[in-house]
Amino acid sequence: MSSDSLDQRISSVKPIIVPVPGRGFELQVKATAPLSGQNLPVIVFSHGNSWSMDGYEPLVDRWAAAGFVVVQPTHPDSRRHGIGWDDPRFATIWRVRIADLHAVVDGLGDILAQAGLEDRVDRERIAVVGHSWGAQSAGAILGARVLDTDGMPGEDHSHPAVSAGALIGVTGTGDSLTAFAAEHLPFMRPDYSSMTTAALIVAGGKDQSSLSTRGPEWFTDAYHLSPSPKSLLVIAEGEHTLGGIAGEMVAETTDEDPARVALVADAVSAYLLDAFRLNDAAWTALSNAAAASDGTWSISGR
Repeated sequence: MSSDSLDQRISSVKPIIVPVPGRGFELQVKATAPLSGQNLPVIVFSHGNSWSMDGYEPLVDRWAAAGFVVVQPTHPDSRRHGIGWDDPRFATIWRVRIADLHAVVDGLGDILAQAGLEDRVDRERIAVVGHSWGAQSAGAILGARVLDTDGMPGEDHSHPAVSAGALIGVTGTGDSLTAFAAEHLPFMRPDYSSMTTAALIVAGGKDQSSLSTRGPEWFTDAYHLSPSPKSLLVIAEGEHTLGGIAGEMVAETTDEDPARVALVADAVSAYLLDAFRLNDAAWTALSNAAAASDGTWSISGR
């Protein structure tokens, strides 16, 4: 794939239905892609709690303009389904989310056909990306596991077709959950020791979670506790919404900053182009810029 062959104009197709028997809600996805270009890599994106395939346009549109096909499923915890903390179905949603991502990767051929993209995609280059709860879901596809009540790692949910990823605002280890989180979100006990797939971890230096007793460094655990190769982008002034990645002027955004959103989007696309061995120029340039940023943002790697 050559960046010179890509048109900045993009288009989206939705809803595309992915057959998943017994799910309870039909699995709907949205596919966004540049209007031109061949051999396009794929990003499967998992949204944060309560969002849907219609969110995160500031990221998705920028990735598509950079030459990616982006597929966004709507998970059961989306607001449009009305499943709250006390709903008995909530306890199993973390598993359904992971199953959704598997269904999208396994059904990618049909999704691309319905979007008119089947002849333009490189099926050998698939990444998963997620934000917040979506980042934990995506992490499972990269090899992370969930510890049970005895501290033993659960089943392996990794997918062999996925060769890279990016985790934005991803859950840290579960030994510092608040009482509320421990009661309502017991699945927030990730084990990153088995997350071997190449990944970029994105964290905000002012992301203070109400679910953890630790500070913003909690969101860097996935980098420090997983095997190489991994990279870490820390944005010093970033909070959990990292400038408004879910959308412009949305209620959840606490640190509105379009430039910060663009940095997150461009870092993810540059990292994945490098990880896929398509183009290392953008990631090299970004790493050099980070070194000259006077600490406003930094990139580490190992």
